[in-house]
Amino acid sequence: MEEIVVADIGGTHARFSIATVDQGRVRSLDEPLILDVVDHDTLESAWAHFRQVSGRTLPRRAALAVAAPVQGEVLTMANNPWIIVRADLPRQLSVDNPLLLNDFEAVAHAVAHLDHDSQPYLCGPDRPLPSEGTILTIGPGTGLGTASIIRNRGETLVRGAEGGHIGFSPSDDFEDRLLNRLRALHGRVSAERLISGPAIIPICDLIAEDRGEMSRKLNDRQLWTMALEGHDQIATQGMTRFCQLLGSFAGDMALAHGATGVVIAGGLGKRLMEILPHSDFFPRFIAKGRFESLMRKIPVRMIHYPEPGLFGAASALACQMARE
Repeated sequence: MEEIVVADIGGTHARFSIATVDQGRVRSLDEPLILDVVDHDTLESAWAHFRQVSGRTLPRRAALAVAAPVQGEVLTMANNPWIIVRADLPRQLSVDNPLLLNDFEAVAHAVAHLDHDSQPYLCGPDRPLPSEGTILTIGPGTGLGTASIIRNRGETLVRGAEGGHIGFSPSDDFEDRLLNRLRALHGRVSAERLISGPAIIPICDLIAEDRGEMSRKLNDRQLWTMALEGHDQIATQGMTRFCQLLGSFAGDMALAHGATGVVIAGGLGKRLMEILPHSDFFPRFIAKGRFESLMRKIPVRMIHYPEPGLFGAASALACQMARE
């Protein structure tokens, strides 16, 4: 048994924990410390806060899941002002050769290692994720993450990606107008602009305009709370539209990757766990013209685990340590 430090650094929160690993498996994961990114100028500052709260010397083996591409020496996150310089981490954090991986690559590691009971049914065939082929993990949160699990003859390979930054593809007149409005603001419009937590704001603004009402002038957290509680028609309609957008994107990504399974994750995915199965997610997921019959064969599940990013980061490092 060996202890390791694990971190999951997103656009809004940074999570830290200590895991116990053995023989390539995660045996335990301590209760995480969750910090707001805005309260710390740097990763080093947040790490020091975790060390202080833990009241102990931290293990020197560490895995960090970050909301950024992990190629190169300098990591810049799209929704977080922290800059991570790979070569500086051993000195700044007092760790030895830390494992860096994309945050949704970490979630995909969690999907690969968690049991069937932690992946409830969403739509499609109600069967476990396949033992062969490509399983796509998609997660809306502060941004829109994607990663793939490739299973081939008993071997499992996990790869992070930046699928949330592909161009947005509208499916109807409302989405055409939404795209045009965002294009006027941003130029190029990525899928993440419409399929992430903050996306509820422009969606609700256009719904309000179509109804001849004033914009709610609320932040995304307030709008999501109102939508999930069902207290506001515009917010609820915004959530309905969001589920449709997520279904279209998930289906497009499944086609592009030749996926044999799809898992919906992410902070917002967790909040929508009771909503998505009864929404228009599935009709939009399968609405791929001549390929609808193929789409109906793809099992789509969700992930139900308290901290999949931390568990996945720990699983990735556990596997690496077992090979050393």
